[in-house]
Amino acid sequence: MALEDAKTQVDQAFTRESLRGPSFENTFGGATSFLRRLYTKDLTGVDVAVTGVPFDQAVTNRPGARLGPRAIREASSLQAPDAPYGWPYDPLSVLNVIDYGDLAFDYARVPDFPDALTAHIKTILDAGAASLALGGDHYVSFPILRAYAEKHGPMSLLQFDAHTDTWPDDDMSRIDHGTMFYKAVKSGIVDPATSVQVGIRTTNEDTLGVNVIDAREVHETGPQAVVEKIKGILGDRPVYLSFDIDGLDPAFAPGTGTPVWGGLTSAQAAIILRDLAGINIKGGDVVEVSPPYDTTGATAIAGAHVATEILCLLGWHLRT
Repeated sequence: MALEDAKTQVDQAFTRESLRGPSFENTFGGATSFLRRLYTKDLTGVDVAVTGVPFDQAVTNRPGARLGPRAIREASSLQAPDAPYGWPYDPLSVLNVIDYGDLAFDYARVPDFPDALTAHIKTILDAGAASLALGGDHYVSFPILRAYAEKHGPMSLLQFDAHTDTWPDDDMSRIDHGTMFYKAVKSGIVDPATSVQVGIRTTNEDTLGVNVIDAREVHETGPQAVVEKIKGILGDRPVYLSFDIDGLDPAFAPGTGTPVWGGLTSAQAAIILRDLAGINIKGGDVVEVSPPYDTTGATAIAGAHVATEILCLLGWHLRT
């Protein structure tokens, strides 16, 4: 059936009639929405809205993550025909998933950006859908978390990252991708005691009470032990999952702004994400994919896989 469908399916981002089901459109052609989902602003009956946030004015090193959403969408075309490997169900067949397009904002009015993003995500949440954001630098998680905390109360943050992003910064007007989780904890939208950061390998003495599973612990104890520890910390609280692609070692994700050696392998990340099934996840993001620093496209491919795994986690939670 797939070969027959491939002969007629084209530009499924605009032509598909159902919000569900795989796409057998040729992976090398057509409009590149995320997993060939329908591009639409209609949130009626939607379970998950995938949205791009092409913002990178908060970086401390190399820019380029503004090009991440486009690259992740293109890379995801490779995955659109098949159910995600290792899961006992296909989220695209049981969930109404759309590509909600990108956030519109004035790049020259950076101070206006946070409120614009919070309002954008709030529109999705108010419609009863979950959001899956494609960044963009990691600052974007902060305005998103504000919308989630308004709906669900203080969130438990599950963060995959080389950096804690909790360096002190009491100026709430500063837009910085290394201090936003300090602000999230200090403003009460993230509960540090039930939050966990995985893959950390940079020094920050004050974790603000956030639980840290550093990269060395992942390597020494293994993915299964890490999953058990994460689940024990999160419990059944509402979770927001944020995956900075630099959580992976640069060997697996070179296209990022602040690479740090000694990170997670893609295999470790895949096992951890899949075995997290059952957490009370409400939304998530993939950030810091910077295509200009990746000549192979491997980082965007990794980002697309991570985003798909987050979609699977959202679907697992929604269907149970």
